[in-house]
Amino acid sequence: MSKPFELPEEMTIYSAVETRDAMLAWLTEQSTKSSKLLCISAAKVSEIDGSGLQLLASLSHIDHHWQLINPSTALLEACKTLGLSAWLDQQVAHS
Repeated sequence: MSKPFELPEEMTIYSAVETRDAMLAWLTEQSTKSSKLLCISAAKVSEIDGSGLQLLASLSHIDHHWQLINPSTALLEACKTLGLSAWLDQQVAHS
């Protein structure tokens, strides 16, 4: 398992570029380590909008398997509101 990427507290249009850049740097680093499963922690997310969800959804296009760990209540509620609960359930690590 890879070292988890920690999503920031704010995943909105105002932080999307910074978050994307940090995530791309992390993905590049993890790719050089040949990690088979990439973990992304959403424990700290307290504010998320469509831009933040779109950034997460874009991970479906990477060449690695990934899973979301510790989704925050804010992330769960945003997915529920936008009808993305089934998608989120596919991404979340279940123990």
